[in-house]
Amino acid sequence: MNSTNRDVAPAEPDAGSAGYGPWRLALRRFLRNRVAVAFLILFFLIVLFVLAAPLWANHVAHTGPNEGHTLEKLHVNGEVREVVTPEGKPIGPQLFEAEGKFFLGADSRLGRDEMVRLMYGGRTSLLIGVISGLITTLLAVVLGLLAGYYKGWVDAVIARTLDVLWSLPVLLFGIAIGTSLALGGVSIGPIHIEGGSIWVPILIISIFYTPYVARPIRGEVLSLGEKEFVEAAIAQGAGPLRVMFGELLPNLASTIVVFFALNIANNMLFEAALSFLGAGVQPPNSSWGTMITVGEELLTTQPLLAIIPGVMIMLTVLSLNIVGDGLRDALDPRSKVRLEAHAGMTEPQGAAV
Repeated sequence: MNSTNRDVAPAEPDAGSAGYGPWRLALRRFLRNRVAVAFLILFFLIVLFVLAAPLWANHVAHTGPNEGHTLEKLHVNGEVREVVTPEGKPIGPQLFEAEGKFFLGADSRLGRDEMVRLMYGGRTSLLIGVISGLITTLLAVVLGLLAGYYKGWVDAVIARTLDVLWSLPVLLFGIAIGTSLALGGVSIGPIHIEGGSIWVPILIISIFYTPYVARPIRGEVLSLGEKEFVEAAIAQGAGPLRVMFGELLPNLASTIVVFFALNIANNMLFEAALSFLGAGVQPPNSSWGTMITVGEELLTTQPLLAIIPGVMIMLTVLSLNIVGDGLRDALDPRSKVRLEAHAGMTEPQGAAV
């Protein structure tokens, strides 16, 4: 009788196997996507970069994001350099020549440190993207659940309203509304938002991007509403709120997570466009969009003033989109992930009789 000894690493159970929940399997799928993991690390590095803005401003550059240095002179290696020349040309990137001061140069308007403004502007852009993403997702979930569950006239009113917002030229309306609100602010009951507040672009982005998330969620709720578990919950006496938030909402979690990540990227692009055209973030606040506007004035002589914030927007949006795609693939219940049975394998050494 022949026998062989072979140790084979067990394959990972399918999504329905005991001991492996859907979120654990999704995490394993995502970690196997090396491109998505790499861009997730890049996004975290960008977040750490902008969060370190006060440290760089206070301990390296020794200046704030709005402090002007138009008339100041910089001493570098025994050479005196003007921060902004009488002709209005700002100093270029000093890198490590001036002990961190004006690392990326200065702007032409007030001679502000571009590195400090880049870090603080990134904080503003990310803050607007995340907060508007949260508001958009919350509104979209509520509207999608109401429209998909109640159907009838409730669905008709919500769906047609979303269709109207969907059909509008978003950028043009955003510029018009952003400009008017920037001049006089906005009052919602007892709440008053000043014209220069960053809540103005947050409010505009949140309203106009809600249909992009609410419509797919409504479609999923309509599909889930026909499933047996919803009928069983209703048969057991569950009310509308319990069905929507106890039965339907957990099944929308993967969709919401993916849309939230993608929505942050879209919102940052929209904010950059509004700020570039003067309808978004208002001075003295800065964002990457406003920095591109300032850099456009010296695009031929100091192109880095516009290129660097543009590259930061590109990297942030690209990383969020790739991470969102990775989350979508990882949370797809139809995908299969198995570990190759290679660890611990030994070849037969001979035959025994």
